[in-house]
Amino acid sequence: MRYFIYLSFDGTAYHGWQIQPNGESVQGVLQRVLSTLLRTETPVTGAGRTDAGVHAAMMVAHFDVAAPLPRSPRPDQSPEDYLVYRLNGMLPQDIAVQRIVPVADDMHARFSARARTYYYYVHTRKSPFLRDRSWRLVSVPDFEAMNRAAALLLEYEDFTSFSRTNTDVKTNICHVRSARWLQLSDCEWRFEITADRFLRNMVRAIVGTLMEVGRGQLSLDGFRRVIEQQDRCAAGDSVPARGLFLQNVEY
Repeated sequence: MRYFIYLSFDGTAYHGWQIQPNGESVQGVLQRVLSTLLRTETPVTGAGRTDAGVHAAMMVAHFDVAAPLPRSPRPDQSPEDYLVYRLNGMLPQDIAVQRIVPVADDMHARFSARARTYYYYVHTRKSPFLRDRSWRLVSVPDFEAMNRAAALLLEYEDFTSFSRTNTDVKTNICHVRSARWLQLSDCEWRFEITADRFLRNMVRAIVGTLMEVGRGQLSLDGFRRVIEQQDRCAAGDSVPARGLFLQNVEY
């Protein structure tokens, strides 16, 4: 039986989602706790990778079990809800499971996803509550110009310029459905982007390049040329991971 598990996490203390040989990962923690509760080695497969320090308002993973899930001592509680309860009791405070649902055997957390949405947060006023969730800017960029540049992303499919080099992906083709900056308050903004898939480091590289537009260092035509050159060296620096959230995964 295959199940989807929906969870969220604060990525500050982790080396990303995927299991790493040299550091703790969200996948590794979840897999250990799930295997302990089910009393058998239970691998989990996520909807995608997140870099070290990146957060997730929603991550989706799947796991397979040969035996039925443990039954709850409460007759009004399903085995899936009981497992959610048990997981949250054993997982650290920075990882939380929202729900577990049975799915068809051919459903795949990564390959069955139709779209993913990322948010990137920035702020311009010092705040002790935002320091691990948002990137503080020393000055206010031109968000209108950045929105005009963001709209250009929908005209392209090859995003090599915003991809980490030397990756194992077979194609750098992505279909961006929407991309925009939204003002949340007088000192907070959020970049929202939805696409069928994302390349490694893609969102952080896009935001870094949009910042060059907002600071007047890159024109709209220059931003277009960055995309068309299909060269990571042409784009701006990647912004810090702490402002990035995987917000939603659609199936």
